[in-house]
Amino acid sequence: MSTSAVVRVPPRIGAFFDMDKTLIAENSGSLLMKYRYQKGEIGGFDIVKGLGAYLQYKLGVLDIRSWTKSMMVQFKGQSEAELEKEALQWFDDMVADTVYPEAERLVREHEEAGHVVAIVSGATKFVVRPLASRLGIEHFLYTRLEVENGLFTGRVIEPICFEEGKIYWLQQLVEELNIDLARSWFYTDSITDRPLLDIVGHPVTVNPDPLLYREAVRRCWPVRFFEPPEPPPSEASS
Repeated sequence: MSTSAVVRVPPRIGAFFDMDKTLIAENSGSLLMKYRYQKGEIGGFDIVKGLGAYLQYKLGVLDIRSWTKSMMVQFKGQSEAELEKEALQWFDDMVADTVYPEAERLVREHEEAGHVVAIVSGATKFVVRPLASRLGIEHFLYTRLEVENGLFTGRVIEPICFEEGKIYWLQQLVEELNIDLARSWFYTDSITDRPLLDIVGHPVTVNPDPLLYREAVRRCWPVRFFEPPEPPPSEASS
């Protein structure tokens, strides 16, 4: 009596990237606020409030969950298709030229090695997807907004893709694609990503904030500093 052999597919290796200050040289939230201000969609007070929130975030004292929920209310009733179209224009105008050349090369190296490359960001898909498309990255995880009949409800789908929330959404990708976290990589600049850094075999800090740099030194994690991309000719000559 013969038995068929069970073919075991070996686990894959992942290469996960944070977005802001890791893949791109700017903070995407600040760029988006600047874009909306230039279009007259928000005022100076909104800029000041956004800057204050960013400073709190860098100091580690911002309640990112409450802040994200309050910020997403402004999109209530807006068309998802319209926001997606606007996000593509914003990306072309303000983000495309901020991609770190070293980061792009690193993405290519992991892809050529057969690794599963993914962006894991606290931003929404309207911010993350254009960058993933630009870099040819198939997988990207993000903070999800609730949509009904093509319109935003103003609510966020829990958990927000931040701190332990990143692990929640990443775990689904890990299970789907049979990824071995113990052999995988994660690149980030922020101390808020320490939970994810703790669960991969190859944590790497990129342009780390002071708290993450201190942690990297203490735990002997690799530290990489990427050079900002050259400005476009029109900006360089102005």
